[in-house]
Amino acid sequence: MDIFNFDPNMVMSFYLTLFRISVVLFVMPFFGDTLPNVVKAALLLVITLAVWPKLAFPGSYFPANPMNIAVMFAGEIVLGLTLGCIVRMIIAAVQIGGAIINFQMGFSMVNSIDPLTGQEEPMTTHFIYMCTMLTFLSLNGHLHLIKALGSSFDIVPPGGLFLTPELMSEVMLFSKQMFILGVRIAAPVIMALFLVDLALALISRTAPQMNILVMGFPLKIAVGFLFMSYVMEMMSDYVTNFIQAMDQVMLHLMHLGVPHT
Repeated sequence: MDIFNFDPNMVMSFYLTLFRISVVLFVMPFFGDTLPNVVKAALLLVITLAVWPKLAFPGSYFPANPMNIAVMFAGEIVLGLTLGCIVRMIIAAVQIGGAIINFQMGFSMVNSIDPLTGQEEPMTTHFIYMCTMLTFLSLNGHLHLIKALGSSFDIVPPGGLFLTPELMSEVMLFSKQMFILGVRIAAPVIMALFLVDLALALISRTAPQMNILVMGFPLKIAVGFLFMSYVMEMMSDYVTNFIQAMDQVMLHLMHLGVPHT
């Protein structure tokens, strides 16, 4: 290509593709959270150069007014948040279930440091979260995120995704399911530890001389870890079903956020 006679539309088209991938990539989970900035910048350039010949916007879409550029960039941020919130909701559901399990097992004061956020979180929450993230990656969930990013070029124009009432209603529906899923994740451990507490209460009534307090803590911890193995099996099923439905859900949300579709 003659560098002295380049087409400005091609440059604008490349910038539009770079904006779409950069904002979405930096907001999406697993890409924007875990990777160092240098790696994210290198991955951004590699993906942009890889998809630009096939997936690109016409250069005429690039706004000429700086204010319109800011509006377009805000729309791209909304797109990234929309695609990322679906995955973050299942992660939040896992963290809610882990926090409930942590409290029921008596580990309320046993916390660990999350290396990504630097915040303290319950031990079982971090354990279940890491297992869920590894399951998600092993089932190629991150590739489905990239696939949704590619589909956005056909559905959403640059800066064309808005917080429509239909989109907000659907996101709120997913947030409601997040709390329900969190309780369902913790349900086996909750029921098992409830039966342990009931058995200890009956023993304390029939044999008051036994030190139930000393015996109860290790028993509840052992039963809790035993039933957490069932929680791990449940989580694999939840993540598998989630990944199978994720493509359709993200396409549905993108259609809801584009007013003219």
